[in-house]
Amino acid sequence: MTPPQPNVVQFPAYGDYESDCPARLAVDIFGNSWLTVIVYTLREGPMRPVELRRAIGGISQKMLTQTLRRMEGMELLERRRYAEAPPRVEYALTPAGRDLLIPILALGEWADRHGDTVRAARYGDPDD
Repeated sequence: MTPPQPNVVQFPAYGDYESDCPARLAVDIFGNSWLTVIVYTLREGPMRPVELRRAIGGISQKMLTQTLRRMEGMELLERRRYAEAPPRVEYALTPAGRDLLIPILALGEWADRHGDTVRAARYGDPDD
């Protein structure tokens, strides 16, 4: 069976290691493991920070706050503040954030198909 071929995107010519290269931006986004986890967690709709932290598990409040601020600055999510007592804040994906689900889900499919092979090659077969 021939593996599926990815759609090849043609980017404008960029110099080597240019900071505005789209591929470099994508690598930066996927290099932050919490960012992709937050995008995936918000896939079904807005959540409050406490709900995000509970759903994700293993992320400190400080790291969650830093990552949410970074994502907001990148316009991957929007912060909604409600004038209530006590104040309520929710985070939701923007269209750019929702589009990130496409490569995140594709990477998840790849990991599901090949994760055991890579893990065994890297750490040895646990059955040995």
